[in-house]
Amino acid sequence: MEKTLKISKKHRASLTERRARAGYFFVAPFILGIVLIYIPILLDSIWFSFNRLDNNNFVDGVLTPVFKPVGLEYYKYALFENENFVTNMFAGLQQLIFEVPAVIIFSLFIAVVLNQKMLGRAAFRAIFFVPVIISTGLMETINSQDIVSGSMEGGIDDGTGQSATSQIISVLDVEKLFENMKVGAQLVAYVVNIVNNVYNIINYSGVQMLIFLAGLQSISPAIYEACRIDGATGWETFWKITFPMISPMILVNTVYTVINAFTRSTNKAMQFIAQHYTGNHYQATAMSWIYFVVVILIIAAVGGIISSFIFYQRKD
Repeated sequence: MEKTLKISKKHRASLTERRARAGYFFVAPFILGIVLIYIPILLDSIWFSFNRLDNNNFVDGVLTPVFKPVGLEYYKYALFENENFVTNMFAGLQQLIFEVPAVIIFSLFIAVVLNQKMLGRAAFRAIFFVPVIISTGLMETINSQDIVSGSMEGGIDDGTGQSATSQIISVLDVEKLFENMKVGAQLVAYVVNIVNNVYNIINYSGVQMLIFLAGLQSISPAIYEACRIDGATGWETFWKITFPMISPMILVNTVYTVINAFTRSTNKAMQFIAQHYTGNHYQATAMSWIYFVVVILIIAAVGGIISSFIFYQRKD
């Protein structure tokens, strides 16, 4: 009898194992979709980038689809013959360098503010997340077609017959502000771009803000209470407690922002590849895989650099 009880206890799954099984059950449709649908499409895409359909292959008067291997012809065309592809890809990288720090800093700042105890905190959190929901539908289509930006390029008539500029500030305004601070021209241009693109920065910061909020709320209040007892200022508490504790969230948000910036429909490289599909989808497929490899390398580099500064709290 005792041996039977020991055997049953030994084979009984623990709570962690049961939760893991439940997790696999819920993600099973996603895994099946990847294996049965997504992976075959990826393999066909790789095949198309190395082969060309022969349109002159007739058997008994019937056109038979036959693919002829072309090697790296399409990849050479994308990298060395089509200058527009490389130019648009570098334009996307420049946009990434500008956008990622602005989004991370803004979302962290808003998350810290919204984590404070204040009246209407839940309403403010919803307000900052509303642009994320709106931008997934009609507004994203409008932005991708440059309807809004195209109408704003000509300015708005101020009643005098002249159009007012759509920029919030100009480089000259910032230069006047920083003229005695010996600030470089590149920093001035960066500040101008951030201010003039604040609408897009707010739209792209909603998800990151929620992730930072989750990280801030996971920090034990006892740690902050100990800091106040020791006489630490708010500035010292942020840099020595808050910032290290949410550094894993910074890594997650940075990777998410990089992927979002590269795969957004308004990205110049994505737009160029999509337009190229109408002309020669074989060459566009090769461009897509080149772009995919570049994105993976950048994500690996960014993740490796930020991971060296990450602080992970031990729970043991």
